[in-house]
Amino acid sequence: MKKTNIPNFIWMVLITILISTFAYAGDVSIPEPQGEQQAQAISADDMPLFPIVVRGKHGYMDKSGTVIISPQFDLASEFSEGLARVLVGDKYGYIDKTGKYVIDPQFDQGGSFREGLAWVIVGDKYGYIDNTGKYLLEPQFDFAWYFSEGLALVVIGDKGGYIDKKGKIVINLQFERVGAFSEGLAPVMVGAKYGYIDKTGEYLIEPRFDGAGFFSEGLAVVGIGDKDGYIDKTGRYVIDAQFSLAWPFSEGLAMVVVDEKWGCIDKTGKFVTEPRFDAVLDFHEGLAAVRVGGCERGKWGYIDKTGKYVINPQFSYVWSFNKGLAGVQVGGGKYGYIDKTGKYVWEPTT
Repeated sequence: MKKTNIPNFIWMVLITILISTFAYAGDVSIPEPQGEQQAQAISADDMPLFPIVVRGKHGYMDKSGTVIISPQFDLASEFSEGLARVLVGDKYGYIDKTGKYVIDPQFDQGGSFREGLAWVIVGDKYGYIDNTGKYLLEPQFDFAWYFSEGLALVVIGDKGGYIDKKGKIVINLQFERVGAFSEGLAPVMVGAKYGYIDKTGEYLIEPRFDGAGFFSEGLAVVGIGDKDGYIDKTGRYVIDAQFSLAWPFSEGLAMVVVDEKWGCIDKTGKFVTEPRFDAVLDFHEGLAAVRVGGCERGKWGYIDKTGKYVINPQFSYVWSFNKGLAGVQVGGGKYGYIDKTGKYVWEPTT
């Protein structure tokens, strides 16, 4: 986990969440059906939708490849908590799964809804809105991120801290770098070292690392010098720092780099798949995307947890599986969706 020249308030965010604006759909929890009206509500609200692009306009399809919201937006992101961020002209708003605007386009940028709130940008300041478009906090921060476990990181100037869902600062803006809370802890930097705080702002793991990621499945990636390893919540190394780069655990496995190749380890540090890939994504729904070959001419495919190819390398780029589908890119800038057999559900379109 080498240090970079990324601005101070973006570093941790980049390793905390990887965002796709193409191939993800969110979960929506609704009551059990009770009659025709409830059944209709389920068909509209509980059905996962996937962004599509047709002749430069964005819309949404269902899992079968049927267009549900006709392509009409300049950009469309995944649904999260029943709403999706869309771009019309140069402003972002939010629609429901019928395609109706719940929050009219008015923001210069915005994030997906998490825990009932979304960050938005007006001008060059960040604020937070609820799912009706009402401000929890007017734009005032130099940077802000998603709520996680009831708290969100915010930055003013070169210091970061945390707010709660009432908009109150609960951990003062005092850290040079901050990361989102996960499993009760958040990585922060003071001076030149990283440690972990709890939700009261107290250190549970004192700053002593050169880099630190979020906790996932009980372990977190930390860096010492130019090597990465994994610690538990006591700060004890479970897997020694030995990798050139390491990613968080997902579905019991983690991707790591040795000698410029990616492989996959279990929680004992044992390789399940020996390093042989040139690029990877995490495991999702039992499969991980991997690339063989260089960035420009390499091809992406999918492996299972034994390292066996389930879908052979053939795509220019791919996204992780979600709700049974994965977005893929083929030559010429065409995008489609495949199922777990590699069959197209949505044929690639420009």
